[in-house]
Amino acid sequence: MSADKVFTGEEKIKLNQIINEGMVTMHEIETLNEGLSDTVKAIAEELEIKPSVLKKAIRIAHKAKFAQEAENHELLETILTTVGRTM
Repeated sequence: MSADKVFTGEEKIKLNQIINEGMVTMHEIETLNEGLSDTVKAIAEELEIKPSVLKKAIRIAHKAKFAQEAENHELLETILTTVGRTM
């Protein structure tokens, strides 16, 4: 594709539609993320844990990758124990 591409009337309509829908969707995602962040902060404070830990737990649960995370953590622990850096 070159910069001098000329779009037909139908293509312009499709472009406008997808851009408008994309903007609405991105705004909704932004709003939902802000709400989730506020909720995570409040609950983390209540439970006296770091919000980042709670956010990570949510991401792991969402992706259903706890086993992989546990395996990575075990390897990390083994590496640090091997080099004497567990304290």
